[in-house]
Parts: sequence; structure tokens; C-alpha cells
Amino acid sequence: MSNETCPMKLGINGLGRIGKLSVWHHVSRKSFSEIVVNVGREIGQGLQDIAAAIDKDSTYGRLGAYLYGHKCPRVIENLNEQDGTMTIDGVPVKILRESRDPRGIDWAGNDVKLVVDTTGVFRDPTAPADAPRGSLRGHLEAGAAKAVLSAPFKISDKAADMPEDAVTTVMGINEDDYIPDRHVLISSASCTTTCLAYMVKPLLDYFGPQRILSASMVTVHAATGSQVVLDRLPKAGAKDLRKNRSILNNIILTTTGAAKALSLVIPEMKGIGFMAESVRIPTNTGSLIILNLTIQDESLETPINRSLINGIYQKAAEGAMSDHLIYSEDQNVSSDIIGMPAAAAIIEGTETHTRTSAIKVDPTMACKALGESPDKIACSEITVPVTNVVVYGWYDNELGSYTVMLGDRLVSIAQSMF
Repeated sequence: MSNETCPMKLGINGLGRIGKLSVWHHVSRKSFSEIVVNVGREIGQGLQDIAAAIDKDSTYGRLGAYLYGHKCPRVIENLNEQDGTMTIDGVPVKILRESRDPRGIDWAGNDVKLVVDTTGVFRDPTAPADAPRGSLRGHLEAGAAKAVLSAPFKISDKAADMPEDAVTTVMGINEDDYIPDRHVLISSASCTTTCLAYMVKPLLDYFGPQRILSASMVTVHAATGSQVVLDRLPKAGAKDLRKNRSILNNIILTTTGAAKALSLVIPEMKGIGFMAESVRIPTNTGSLIILNLTIQDESLETPINRSLINGIYQKAAEGAMSDHLIYSEDQNVSSDIIGMPAAAAIIEGTETHTRTSAIKVDPTMACKALGESPDKIACSEITVPVTNVVVYGWYDNELGSYTVMLGDRLVSIAQSMF
């Protein structure tokens, strides 16, 4: 991915975790000639407080240290309260504070054609631009040519299909599914889906979808902004009471849409039984996927083993996926991978496990499934060698993994626009 500056501006809607870190990322790589950030309301005492919020971060430290090391002076300069402008490490940045509804943001007046929405609010690609509570399509009516979503699409009407002008992609996996002349709404999936895709794809390419009988995953996930610091009463109609419990001192069971989103970026997964679960833990970033696959083996004498699985990942990390996949034989803990650059997934090779066994299958059940008579079966049972594989994959769900991958997606889309 080229680091040359695109001769265009980037619009960012929202200055939460991914919005703020996207500013850091694009200032660092000088991706765009200017960055226009919409916060949609007045912040603190003015632009100085916005600059302070951008400059300091409880997880990653100060912006200057991120860019140049701990001896770097302040990199945010030339604040102009009236115009809402500043420069960050030489990159012009403008802050818009007028509208939280995408349709009312002045992208046209600021000559912004590419927008990334990081609010997590406007996820339905079927919602019209004039939806009462705002819509992703509102960015297009406000002057943008394309809007990228830093989350999976979520269609409210379960009977509605994905619009033809919308697509979900993960860089390095299916970015070619994006067709510049067709797609104006692009989802960059999620941090978990991105990591999962890089864990699944090497094995899928090696074994083929026919040999992977089933798969499941659990993400042990750091806290996000959707959780609460202290217990509070749930909103009217809320079904999951755990979301209202303190993330400071609880392990919280929750859900993830990673399995559904994965099938959008790797269609072969639609034919494989797949389950995805999520557990939230009291850390600020740094998450872990535990992937479990059942693979039909070829032989009990020479079964799939740990060395083979690790070799598949090591080859991918040194070859086609070298930009975004890391194979590690270190004994990592979650803080070790915070900020690790360009790493959609870090495979923890020391913890890869395999177990092969002979599964006995009742052939009469197979006949019934095929609608044939069990009388045709000459044997009473069939023995099939099956290997269970467990793989651990780390990811910095904020900056090092997801924001970097999102940044690559934005730059590639920008390059297709001129």
C-alpha cells in the first residue's frame, strides 16, 4: 500500500476511539492533503479542548510520542477557534461542529468526497438519506461521493437485501470485491472479523472448504465505549441486562456478529457450520480470538499436526499476507500486542494444538439425509479420521490492528477516485 499523499481530503465523522486514532494514523502516514473531522457539537471550552483530546490518549500516550518518540515536542499547532482549524504535524485539520446528522454535515462546502463514519450509529445501508435519526447515505446527500463504515453493516429490516451499491471488504482478503463504479457504501467489517479472516483464510486455502467440517470461535475482547463504568438501570425494552453492568470489575458475556460478517468477506464459510461468541474483559485494548476447527483428516497414521498448522501460518505471514499477518513463537500477553503495527492478526504459535481421532459415522443416517434406502449400505459403520485444531490469534482491536487496516482501505478507495 502506497504511503504517497492523496491529492484529496478525508472526512471523518466522529472523534471516538476509531475516529481519533484514524486522525493519528493518517497524520502519521500523510495519507491525505487535509483531514476534516465532524464532531457535530460544541466540545468543552472550544478548539483547545478538542486539540487536547486528540493529543492525549490513556491507552497509547501522547500523539507526539506516537509519531516521533518521547522527546518530541507538541505537534498540534496553529489553532484558529473561529475557523475550527489546526495543523497536526503539518497536516491541515478542520473541525466541524454544526450537525450530528450526516445529511447536515458540510462535506460539499469543504470539498470532501471520501468520508469514514466512525460513530457506530449509522450502520443500515438501506436507510434513506433523510431517515429521521440520520443515515449513512446522508453523507452522500451532503456532498460525499463515497462513505466507508468502520463497523459491519446492520440492516434493520430482516427481509431486506444488501443494496447493490454497498459492499463489505477486509483489506488483503477480498478488497477486490469493491467495484469503484458501483459501490458508494463500503463497510470495513470489524476488528474481530478482520482478525478472524486472517486466521481462517490460510487454513481454508490449504485444506479447502470441503475438509473443514465445522468451526467456532470465542473472542476475549477488551472493553469498548458501549459499556458502562458503573452499574446502571437498563433502557426500556432492553433484553441483555449484562450490558449495564460495570466493565471495570466484571467478565461479561455478550454477542458478536463476526461469523455473519466473515461470510461476506469469505463466501466459502457459508457452507461451513460456524459459531461465534464474545466475552468482554476489563482491559482497554488488546483482544484474543480462540479459533477451533474440525478438519477431516486423510490418515490416522500421518495426521494433521501442530507443525503443519504453524507452517501454514508462517508461510502466509512471510508471503501473500506479509503486510497484515504476523506469526509469533513468543509467549505474549495482551499488552505486548498493543500498537503492534499492520497486524490484523498475530498467531500465537506456541499455543497451537491438534488432536486426531477416529469418528464413527452411522451410514444409515447418511442415507436418510440423502433420501436413499439404508438397505444399500453394505457396512454397519464408517470410520473417518478427524483432527480438531485450536489456534490463538491476538489483535489490537483499536489502533494496531483495526485502524491500520481501515486506513489501508481508505487509501485504496481514495486512489480509485482519481
